[in-house]
Amino acid sequence: MSQARTRLAVAAMAAAMTVTVAACGSDSNSSSSSSKSAASAPTSAATSAAAAAPSLQGDVAFNDDKLAQLKDQLKTALQGKDLSKVNPAVVVNVTAAYWDAAKKGVENANKELGMNAKFQEPSKMDISQQLSILNTLLSQNSTGFSVSAIQPSSLTSFINSSKNKSVPVIAIDSPLDSFKSVPLYLGTPNYEAGQKAGEAMKQLLPNGGDVAILVGSLTALNATQRIQGFKDTLKGSNIKVFQTYNDDGDANKALQNASAAYQADPNLAAFYGVYSYDGPSAGQAVQSAGKTGKTMVVADDAEPKTLDLLKAGVVQAMVLQQPYQQGYMSVYILAAMKALGVDKTMAMIKPYLSSDNLTLSSGVGLVTKANLADYQQKLTSFGLSSS
Repeated sequence: MSQARTRLAVAAMAAAMTVTVAACGSDSNSSSSSSKSAASAPTSAATSAAAAAPSLQGDVAFNDDKLAQLKDQLKTALQGKDLSKVNPAVVVNVTAAYWDAAKKGVENANKELGMNAKFQEPSKMDISQQLSILNTLLSQNSTGFSVSAIQPSSLTSFINSSKNKSVPVIAIDSPLDSFKSVPLYLGTPNYEAGQKAGEAMKQLLPNGGDVAILVGSLTALNATQRIQGFKDTLKGSNIKVFQTYNDDGDANKALQNASAAYQADPNLAAFYGVYSYDGPSAGQAVQSAGKTGKTMVVADDAEPKTLDLLKAGVVQAMVLQQPYQQGYMSVYILAAMKALGVDKTMAMIKPYLSSDNLTLSSGVGLVTKANLADYQQKLTSFGLSSS
């Protein structure tokens, strides 16, 4: 929020992605006329998809083990330091169930460190509202920020003002202009998340078909990177992106978009929901159309409604992030940057970074019905019921 949407971090999670324009793929084994093939292809694809769904291999390891090692090192380095005046802030992009996990992470880190880091979320995906929150906190002498930017370019002035006050800023959930303005991105490797969604979709639609993408932003880097990873993974298959629908962070609009996708393409074979509320919106549209088990749904994140839809067989897979870790580790990292210095903190983080030397991955997971219990057990360990 990537998604909100858009985007919540949790130590455990995994679910779905993308689409944009093309015709429905037909069954390559069909010898019937083109009109008959067009009519039968969706049913054939859906039947194969339903059979393939149980074979999807889930994974809920994320990057939790490495993050736990880093947290222990930071905590040891902070022992004996006066943190009474350290008050960083975690500012996300919208109020959504996805971010409840990040908020819980902030609360748990505060308890462990004896701090009072703030968690703030705009009521809607509004750039001016997010900037108002950030600038107010900066004027109140917050000692550091982790931010999920609605639009990266909109934060230029805020970041410059923070630098002038020697207040560190890191990105979470969605990168900031290719990391040029901040020292660290803590969050989902979004391209990889899109790839995971694409691989799941290929297993669900072995004969191809049209897919519609639902997303809350066409400019946020987390969204664009996930969609690109999704599309790149589908290359060479008969799965075509029919349309990408932008809902601007509005769940009601996402539902309208999902319904519109059915009207525009009666042969629609699947949805990829990029932001956390897009999965439930797609699932509701599938149920209303009487297409449960026929139209596949791969959804990013695991909102309570998405979990219910997965159990009911409406959603086939969730590509999950770790919003919990994005909140939890933000507090530790920002506390260290204030108490130890940015350079010393980054030196400790460096061995855990991805190959770009800028991304501290919170991991990507994939949850299906088969490994749902493992995922829920992991959430419980963080005091959560969903993410």
